Amino acid sequence: MTNVAFVALACGLIIGLGAIGACIGIGLMGGKYLEASARQPELMNVLQTKMFLLAGLIDAAFLIGVGIAMLFAFSNPFVG
Repeated sequence: MTNVAFVALACGLIIGLGAIGACIGIGLMGGKYLEASARQPELMNVLQTKMFLLAGLIDAAFLIGVGIAMLFAFSNPFVG
């Protein structure tokens, strides 16, 4: 396999594993939010604000991985 093939494989892994991690993280966080708001409904607004903040941070980490993968895909430093 050539270096271009390895870069394409690495880009796919970066995006795929990042998406899986972000989906699992947001799913677990949403479940815990529902459990916490069912136990103490008076804290629902405070918990919702924190949940959306963390969802944005989790999604930002995934999008940084997509940006790095696109950097390798379109301006590949390994092509000589």
